[in-house]
Amino acid sequence: MYIKDRLRRSMMFVPGNNPGMIRDAHIYGADSIMFDLEDSVAYTEKDAARFLVYNALKTLNFGSKEIVVRINDLSSGLGIKDLEAIVRAGVQVVRLPKTDSAQDVIDCEREIERIERESGIPVGTTGMMAAIESANGVLNAASIAKASKRLIGIALGAEDYVTDLKTTRSDGIELLFARSMILNAARAAGIAALDTVYSDVNNEEGFIAEATLIKKLGFDGKSIINPRQIEPLHRVFMPAEKDLAKARAIMEAIAEANARGSGVASLKGKMIDKPVVIRAQRLLDLYEAGSKISEVEDI
Repeated sequence: MYIKDRLRRSMMFVPGNNPGMIRDAHIYGADSIMFDLEDSVAYTEKDAARFLVYNALKTLNFGSKEIVVRINDLSSGLGIKDLEAIVRAGVQVVRLPKTDSAQDVIDCEREIERIERESGIPVGTTGMMAAIESANGVLNAASIAKASKRLIGIALGAEDYVTDLKTTRSDGIELLFARSMILNAARAAGIAALDTVYSDVNNEEGFIAEATLIKKLGFDGKSIINPRQIEPLHRVFMPAEKDLAKARAIMEAIAEANARGSGVASLKGKMIDKPVVIRAQRLLDLYEAGSKISEVEDI
């Protein structure tokens, strides 16, 4: 069963045709693991990858990690086969690529529900996320984000998007409009916003700069392609100590007000309202998750 609201700082792509990477994917510390049946798998290996991921979902224990599978798009003729396998295997979240409209989400959900019913799986068990990878998809981001209650988030797929724009990736200015649209659409729908991959795994400085930018914009996290990117990404999302101190003070003030039976809490003469509490709790959650980095390093 998928969880609507959880930390998704990192969502690591794992090729669906690589058994070693699939087996070890959970040890690196990514918040979510995304087995890929689409772009990282050659056409001649699609069936083998689907079978491999199906068996991994059925037999391997990934602990508390969120498990996502990126399927092929439904129009390719492969997407339905992917869904038949992974939904029956109990995947938590299906990632739909190349989402251009709300109808794409609706069509995918219809197939997921059919498979759930046929398999005796409670309807609604399988979550979804949509990857937006075109100018049309960006312009339809708001309707896409609200197309299904199953959606846990929407993500930017930059490579196809910049190709659609007839440009290339540079310092990120070419992605600013798409990022802003996707972020606002996600927030309006109450779901997560995930940024695109940074493909130069040897350029840690550039990766950190991009991660810092998307955090400032308000993204929940980022798709990644290499375990080496997990630790620096999580460190970017770690709150500053001064912000943590304020968050703790806010939560203590709320606890004291509750203990008094008061519905009103204040800190240093300022009222504490619901948005302030939500931000404070999120900072503390991020800190708690980020503090586990050292545990991963010891593996």
